[in-house]
Amino acid sequence: MITTLEPILSGHPFFKGLPEPYLKLITGCASNARFDAGQKVFQSGEQANTFYIIRNGKVAVEIFVPGRGDVTIETLAEGDVLGWSWLFPPYMWHFSARAIDLTRAIAMDGKCLRTKCDSDPALGYELLKRISSVLMQRLEAANMQLLDVYGPRK
Repeated sequence: MITTLEPILSGHPFFKGLPEPYLKLITGCASNARFDAGQKVFQSGEQANTFYIIRNGKVAVEIFVPGRGDVTIETLAEGDVLGWSWLFPPYMWHFSARAIDLTRAIAMDGKCLRTKCDSDPALGYELLKRISSVLMQRLEAANMQLLDVYGPRK
C-alpha cells in the first residue's frame, strides 16, 4: 500500500532526475484528484494555483471562440502535465480544461510550490526548466494545429 505520492511522482517523466530532497519537498504539495467525464478541471480567467499530473483518463484543453463556444486545442492523457499558469503572475488560467472521461490525477498545489521555490531558488530553477519544456511542447502542438487550419490547401 502506498502511503505517500512520492513513489508515483519519482516515476513520472516530469520529475525524472529531480534530486531526492526536492522530490520530498514537492510531495508535500501533492494530493490526489478525480474528475468525472464532462467536469471542468479549471476555467479560463479563474485563479490558477494548481497543476496536474494525469494518471489516467483524458482532458481537453479548450479555448472559448465567440460564435463557436469551447473549442478543443489539445487533448492530454496519462503521463501528461496539465497547467502552467500557477507559475507565472498574475496566476490566472489562460485556457480551460475539461475531463473527457473519468480522469485521475495528482494535483500539485501551486502556492505551496511557489513558496518552496522562493525558499530554495535551485528547486525553483529545476521546476521552471521542466515547466518551460512543457510550454515548448504545447507551443509546437499549437503551431502544428495552426498550420493544419491555416496552411496552404492542396
